[in-house]
Amino acid sequence: MKRFIMAALGGTAAGVLLTTQVAGPLIAQENARSTSVYEQLDLFGDVFERIRTYYVEDVDEAELIEAAINGMLTSLDPHSSYLPPRDFDAMQTQTRGEFGGLGIEVTMEEGFVKVITPMDDTPAMEAGVEAGDFITHVDGQSLLGLTLEQAVDLMRGDVGSEIVITVVREGEEEPFDLTIVRDRIELTAVRNRLEGNTAILRIASFSEQTFPNLRDGLEEMIEEVGGFENLEGVVLDLRNNPGGLLTQAIRVSDAFLEQGEIVSTRGRSEGDGERYNATPGDLIDGLPMVVLINGGSASASEIVAGALQDHRRAVVVGTNSFGKGSVQSVMPVQGDGAMRLTTSLYYTPSGRSIQALGVAPDIVVEQRDIGEVEESRGPARTEASLRGALSNSTLSEDELRQLEEESEQAMAMAELRAQDYQLAYAIDILHGLRALAPR
Repeated sequence: MKRFIMAALGGTAAGVLLTTQVAGPLIAQENARSTSVYEQLDLFGDVFERIRTYYVEDVDEAELIEAAINGMLTSLDPHSSYLPPRDFDAMQTQTRGEFGGLGIEVTMEEGFVKVITPMDDTPAMEAGVEAGDFITHVDGQSLLGLTLEQAVDLMRGDVGSEIVITVVREGEEEPFDLTIVRDRIELTAVRNRLEGNTAILRIASFSEQTFPNLRDGLEEMIEEVGGFENLEGVVLDLRNNPGGLLTQAIRVSDAFLEQGEIVSTRGRSEGDGERYNATPGDLIDGLPMVVLINGGSASASEIVAGALQDHRRAVVVGTNSFGKGSVQSVMPVQGDGAMRLTTSLYYTPSGRSIQALGVAPDIVVEQRDIGEVEESRGPARTEASLRGALSNSTLSEDELRQLEEESEQAMAMAELRAQDYQLAYAIDILHGLRALAPR
């Protein structure tokens, strides 16, 4: 019994000793880390006071601290930043679908302002700004060394005022200037139209209007073709869509999925992640779909394309998307401002992270200029075009009428192909999928 008690005491002593040996260095390490942080904060205070006291001109203390906060956030990644009250208000207005400016979505890449995409029917698009352009100067003032928010501030101005931006574009030997007239930007989140009996849903951005616009537009087109049974399918056009609200990307994906995961987010810790799943109900009841993407498709539009691609619900056509796979949380802070902080990465249903990689289309289709399409078409040479060819007298009037309708549709597609090669290609794929579907 004594031996058992001694053994137990010995085990307890060993446990205490082991705990002390392990925990001691950890506690010391944490204390050293805290001390280091406080020393760095003291250093910040020391530098701040010396600037106030010795700088050659008087400084605005609030602006100085704001710049320090923004510098701390922008050092993390291109999408984390400080939003002073004015910028925070502007961001909230933009998510509602209306704001003032040029109509471009920009990011910062290696110190340069890069255009993610010009938005549809905006001054920037009309002036010829393209996705991938680098803006180096605004009204002759260099943007190098400025934060993204400072660069955007320079591009803001009164509606109707002119701005000259200097652009560097791949394939162009020299930088060139573009003059743009600022305007109020009222984004229509979704535009819809019919090409034959194919519904085209062009989503320009993911704002609060997106899903309601998409649902209502689809209902209008179904009514226009004379009922759901006459609809051939849907082309979801996400080209040059810079993203927006995650909630809207989830609702748009859910509109065409019956079940399964749409997207998941994973943060720093295991418990930080979220999963979003589809609910029963497909607005087009399984009809074929094609999703169009390009290098201007970013963030929320990549979530939709990735979800529909992974579930094999749609064929993704176009070129590789932008590759913004991070999620920013906007956190209000003191003084009516906010901080935008990258808090997680998102993953498609198959577990792919799109960060820096983008969504690869199932079928790569480059956009083509009108001249290229016209040259590739050439004159048609058929049996009927040969001199003295026999005519076909076996066709009934109904068959002749059908041939004429098909010929008109083919001509319309040829015109569309000259205007928008990628969209015409997408519709061709949709027709092929519809032809193979069980009847």
